[in-house]
Amino acid sequence: MSTNTAQSRTVLEGFPAGAPRGSWPAEEYAAAQRLRGTNARVVMDLRTDQFLVVVDSPGH
Repeated sequence: MSTNTAQSRTVLEGFPAGAPRGSWPAEEYAAAQRLRGTNARVVMDLRTDQFLVVVDSPGH
């Protein structure tokens, strides 16, 4: 039996996908957040055409 736990994401920052450097600014921002102890990662939001730096937080 598998159990799903609800999780939500908090968006720390968004970067336009059409930028000349692509996802690099988002990756650099996420790396800086990880150095500070925040488990940040980059995801692509197709609806808004942005790279988002997010952290997962437990659902309520």
